[in-house]
Amino acid sequence: MEVKEVDGNEWKYHGEGNRSMVVSHVQHCQVLRFLKFPIEHAQPSQALEEAPRRLKNIVDFSKHVMKLLLGDNFVQPGEVIQLPLDFVTQLALKIQPERSGSRCNKVMDAFSGYALCLPDLTKFQTCHQIEKRPPLCIEIKPKCGFIPFSSHITKDIKRHVCRYCMHQHLKVANGKWKRISKYCPLDLFSGNKQRMYIALKSLLQEPQNNLKIFKNGELIFGCKDDQDCLMDLNELANHLKAYFFPANGVVSGPQCTRTVISELIHVITIALVSNVDTCKTGDMKRTLVSQERSHCEASHFRKEALRNGIHVVENSGLPKGCVLSRILQVQMLDMMDIDGIYPLYLRVQQHIEDFPTDRSRLHLDGPYNESFYESLSDCHSQDDETVDYAAQKIHQYRVATTAKDCSIMIALSPCPVEERPEPSTIIQTSRACFVYSVSVLDLDPKPYENIAHQYKLDGKIINFYVQSMRGKKDVTTPNFYKENEECTLFFHSA
Repeated sequence: MEVKEVDGNEWKYHGEGNRSMVVSHVQHCQVLRFLKFPIEHAQPSQALEEAPRRLKNIVDFSKHVMKLLLGDNFVQPGEVIQLPLDFVTQLALKIQPERSGSRCNKVMDAFSGYALCLPDLTKFQTCHQIEKRPPLCIEIKPKCGFIPFSSHITKDIKRHVCRYCMHQHLKVANGKWKRISKYCPLDLFSGNKQRMYIALKSLLQEPQNNLKIFKNGELIFGCKDDQDCLMDLNELANHLKAYFFPANGVVSGPQCTRTVISELIHVITIALVSNVDTCKTGDMKRTLVSQERSHCEASHFRKEALRNGIHVVENSGLPKGCVLSRILQVQMLDMMDIDGIYPLYLRVQQHIEDFPTDRSRLHLDGPYNESFYESLSDCHSQDDETVDYAAQKIHQYRVATTAKDCSIMIALSPCPVEERPEPSTIIQTSRACFVYSVSVLDLDPKPYENIAHQYKLDGKIINFYVQSMRGKKDVTTPNFYKENEECTLFFHSA
């Protein structure tokens, strides 16, 4: 993969996470991803040593592990490239003023010249000569889609309330977000039309960092960082009405907003439940999760249904082959939960203290190759007290954790009806027609050392949630979902 331009003026800040930063080309569909280092530890020698290895691990993990688990069509591993240092330095200086203050405790790697080159999926566009409307892209971070089922769980609340819903309370208390989101991942992964509609509507009402919408590569809805958010649904409807009212783009008012948002949710849902090879949603075998693992007692859909005496519809299941089904299956490699994994982590830690050279044999830092992938399916049902058993379960947990933190990119390119391509590549509703693609991003391997942090964080989330619920008075909240609108989705076979 060749970089189109090495002029810093042709690239712009795109976004960043805890471990890396992304810039995008202003014209070409290309992004560069650079590693980040803590300011106090950012040294040229460290970057030169770490950057090539870490980036290679990211590519290898995507290519040899996640691509095999999720499917070829969903994963684009990218390619490690080396860039001129003067270009990287120019780029780092240019984008620094655009970064959030909360992210500036780390700096972009401007020392090694290594980066990961990937396609810019926010600019997905097919070659339609007469189409003037720019492409759209919806980025969703769905999080974990099931209630843990491990016999190692020590706190009973984990069998009833999902991690995401519990974590919301701690995040709001710590000031990361202003309001608790009504989104529950289990509703999105349910495959039930009404539950999925409510989950997506909740994301639109409180996107946090779980939903972003791009138009021609520019963010038009969602949060750039923890505080800088674009969340006006009327403004979003103004951006999108030309896609759903193509005959006249002058429709406005509350009814327009409701119609556009409903159509948007409809299109997103079709993309999430469609098989990669066919755009049909009603005639496939389904991936079912047992009832006790597919309902969260904190779900606002469930609460409203109970409050209004509405029977909660059974879990419908996800069509096999759809992106949500693939992600859920990988997430469920976590069969022990952090409560069961942490003692195994301590076993491995003790072993490598005694036998440091075994760290490589146990694949704790890679390489992520065929041998590592095969170890995921080499299942031991019983703990034989060996370090190899512990390492294998840890590998499964780390892969599952990657799937729990991945992002789905739904790229939509508006398509005139007269240019309608093959049915397997389109989504068509009564108001719109899009060529679409679905990809899964943020598939980095989770560091082995993070297990200790995850164990402590898990305990903190649970304890805070339990205390919050004890102190919460039984006050009736406003009827959030009781609105005069239809939330049933109709799926059209293409």
